[in-house]
Amino acid sequence: MARRGKKKGRPVSGWLVLDKPAGLGSTEAVSKVKWLFKAQKAGHAGTLDPLASGMLPIALGEATKTVPYVMEGAKVYRFTVAWGEERSTDDLEGPVVKSSEKRPSEAEIRALLPRYTGLIMQTPPQFSAVKIGGERAYDLARGGETVEIAAREVEIGRLDIVEMPESGRTVLEVECGKGTYVRSIARDLGRDLGCYGHVADLRRTEVYPFEAEQLVTMKALEEAAAEATDEEERFAALDGCLMDIAAALDGLPEVVLSDDAAARIRLGNPVIVRGRDAPVEAPEAWASARGRLVAIGMVEAGKFKPKRVFGQ
Repeated sequence: MARRGKKKGRPVSGWLVLDKPAGLGSTEAVSKVKWLFKAQKAGHAGTLDPLASGMLPIALGEATKTVPYVMEGAKVYRFTVAWGEERSTDDLEGPVVKSSEKRPSEAEIRALLPRYTGLIMQTPPQFSAVKIGGERAYDLARGGETVEIAAREVEIGRLDIVEMPESGRTVLEVECGKGTYVRSIARDLGRDLGCYGHVADLRRTEVYPFEAEQLVTMKALEEAAAEATDEEERFAALDGCLMDIAAALDGLPEVVLSDDAAARIRLGNPVIVRGRDAPVEAPEAWASARGRLVAIGMVEAGKFKPKRVFGQ
């Protein structure tokens, strides 16, 4: 019988809140971070277009088990809409498909914004990762096909004008939920205003529960690796940029366990929740021991029941 090979890389775990530079794809960014950290496993929580910059949370090792909790978090984008042109990709990458001499006033734009907040129906761009008949929409669009993409419900918490630096451009900021396309907002605003529009610049500034102050640039990581005199010093510097796995679980109730209870949880067994502030019922919660994440699960009738267990 063939033996399973040893996993390549280090068993390093944690969250890196990367400030992705424009021009670098999300998959490329993850691959580069994985290589720098020599990590066994890595993944990201929400794709950023290559032309976009900003927050790309990257999970290493055991942190990949908490990716869904970050994917569900609210996101904030600051973006510039260039008026007068609609493009095939709804950003600078594609050719112009419609144009207009009209330029909207600030008052006209403000009057439309309430239509774009709350639960709304939105059609993703032709060039998007949405699957149509098992294929990505962007692959079909690159092949010259025009595909019908069904509108879907998305949630937008707020949409504000930041500034209008010139008559042909408007900088906006949006707070939105999972599945929202900023390029679609620009496209639809342009159509509703009768002047067309596309995204000329896009930056993601927040992905809940992470904050802008936690951003680390690729340049800082590369410099930290280059300045180290040996591998031990290199990894110490890089690992110092990581956030704890549990940082992704902000907002979920925490159950603090004794060492004995943690051992039982790691074997997949439920334990009685103890402590004055411990939840009696919770559809989702996380358990810790000695300040470290032990498991994600639920609290039912005063018992914590593990769903996903984490290594020691």
